[in-house]
Amino acid sequence: MENIRDGVRGTGSQRNAEERKRGADGRFREVDLARGVAIIMVVVYHFVFDLDNFVGLDIESTSGFWGAFADVSAFAFVFLAGVSLEISYARARRERGTDGLFGKYLLRGLKVIGWGMLITLVFVLLDFGYVLFGILHLIGLSIILAYPFLRRRLLSLVFGGLFIAAGLYVSSLEIVLGGVPGVLLSPLGVLPEGLFMPDYRPLLPWFGVALLGLAFGNYVYAGRTETGGNPASAGYAGPLAFLGRHTLFIYLIHQPIIIAGLWALGLISF
Repeated sequence: MENIRDGVRGTGSQRNAEERKRGADGRFREVDLARGVAIIMVVVYHFVFDLDNFVGLDIESTSGFWGAFADVSAFAFVFLAGVSLEISYARARRERGTDGLFGKYLLRGLKVIGWGMLITLVFVLLDFGYVLFGILHLIGLSIILAYPFLRRRLLSLVFGGLFIAAGLYVSSLEIVLGGVPGVLLSPLGVLPEGLFMPDYRPLLPWFGVALLGLAFGNYVYAGRTETGGNPASAGYAGPLAFLGRHTLFIYLIHQPIIIAGLWALGLISF
């Protein structure tokens, strides 16, 4: 009986620890906090990019410090998308098993790709450049392509490294193609000739970053019950976690808000 009581106490303790770690809404708060920081970095960079390319300030937003800042922001955003996908899949398997899960993530990926295509259309209509394969196109397609890698930590890690290495190699070749071939191959890191692309994150190497996020999410959160405390108890964490829970919505609205603000100030015209 004593062993049984110890087992019950142990199970309850583990459950309470996991609940504290996830928060009252069942989410891992530290992931939401990290996503909140990442989306703020993305917004800051796009504001600087707009000042450089649309207002005409001499900032050099695509090189030096700001070029590195853009890559770090994108890395964090895509990596955390992979982490969140692994957590989401694990939760879905617990709640409903594996039946129909591919369809769920297929639709989710297509939805994100659709939002990416809307951004493509808006930028073309405003003559702000061509978003042929931006970060939303990347994340949407990654959600679909990553399905065979879910719950496969080592496979995600190995292929993540391979995709990144392949992407760095293709980038070093600086392949530029004109016309339709350049457009069609742009998701693989081939640069279309003569097109200004304000947002460009090809599958090579960036799908590899998403796979690294899968591997990390599986390693850290698969069946984990330990608690590291509740980061959301700090005063700053609530707003950050809120932003982290709504990254897609914020990503969709932040550029229209920035551009509208610059237009209202008379800094750009249509």
